[in-house]
Amino acid sequence: MSNRTKKNDYDTVVIGGGPAGLAGGVKAEEFGLKTLILENGDRIGGIPIQCIHPGFGNFYYEEDLTGPEFSNRLIEKVESLDLEYRTNAHVSEITNVSDLRKEIKVFTPENASRITTSTIIYATGARERHLFETGICGDRVSGIYTAGETQTLMDIQGVMPGKEVVIVGSGDIGLIMARRFALEGADVKGVMEMLPYPTGLTRNVSQCLRDLDIPLHTGRAVKKVRGEGRVEEVITVKVNEDLQEIPGTQKSVECDTVVLATGLIPYTKKLERIDVEMDPMTKGPVVNEFLETNISGVFAAGNVLAINDYVDYAAEQGELAAEGAKIFVENETIPSREWVPIKKGRNVRFVVPHYLSGERNVSIYSRAKKPEIRVKINFPEIGREIKKPSVRPGDMIKIELGAEDLASLSDGLTMEVIR
Repeated sequence: MSNRTKKNDYDTVVIGGGPAGLAGGVKAEEFGLKTLILENGDRIGGIPIQCIHPGFGNFYYEEDLTGPEFSNRLIEKVESLDLEYRTNAHVSEITNVSDLRKEIKVFTPENASRITTSTIIYATGARERHLFETGICGDRVSGIYTAGETQTLMDIQGVMPGKEVVIVGSGDIGLIMARRFALEGADVKGVMEMLPYPTGLTRNVSQCLRDLDIPLHTGRAVKKVRGEGRVEEVITVKVNEDLQEIPGTQKSVECDTVVLATGLIPYTKKLERIDVEMDPMTKGPVVNEFLETNISGVFAAGNVLAINDYVDYAAEQGELAAEGAKIFVENETIPSREWVPIKKGRNVRFVVPHYLSGERNVSIYSRAKKPEIRVKINFPEIGREIKKPSVRPGDMIKIELGAEDLASLSDGLTMEVIR
């Protein structure tokens, strides 16, 4: 037990029991920190539990696993370490008492309690956008679901939501569910994407749509839903580069099910209430290379930090946050460093982390603003270029920079995509 734990109940409390939270909790426990994981749901494991398709663990475990297989490996590790966790644990409030003490108010079916901790790893993930957030109007009818809801119905509960399906948005979950519906015999009328390009991973566009001849309609938006009792049709329109409707392009598509795959929004409300600084592009917190926020001892990992393409990245971020928590507990701070900012250059939408010390290896996560081919990822201050055959907003860019690359940093580091 650390000296800090004599003052607080725990060295670190992980909020969120998905891949980032479990990986972070496991690593913290292995570091010798007294650790607690709080999960709002009735089980740990997170979203991958309902993802029966493969594509998980290629980087983290160097194996191609299904979602449940990936989560179960983390759960088995949690149990082998006898790592303390609580399910059905709703965090209602976080109080930043001081740099060295955080207080968390938790409700469970049994009781309400206040927990004190030296550090927090915030790994609450993200939620799907709902109909009222998409700009789609029309009748209030049944048959409209988020992609995650249809995934739960089909893969967990064994329920077929509908037979004639329109997918709104080309996010990865939507592409995967388009394939899932098609394999179950549904007529997938098409995937409607208002942008001029798909937003999901290239491999998912290929494997989920092209391989099954499911139509992808880019530059077309769903404007209205119509029906009596249940959805009967959607009205779609072509949109221009400014996403404005092009007159005379309305088209009706008959369907009994609409699936929304219009993006994810990080769960950050509790962080905002303690004045954590947010990045307007990621909608997640601003962090340094240990994934520590501007509030000392509060770290973020996984989809609450930035929407990741791969669960592997979320787990890696959980481990990095745990390393930061260990350093914080041992030193009662992250030892003083001259943090330098990472600046967004040409065709870069966001960069995470936002600050570097230049003293250690770092993984940089980023996305391009628009698709380009035959490009280079350029860091002009350190003279580093990485060739890429292409960049797309739907494909996260992950770059590894070594301490030797960053040793000469002084005023900042710019990341840009150049031709």
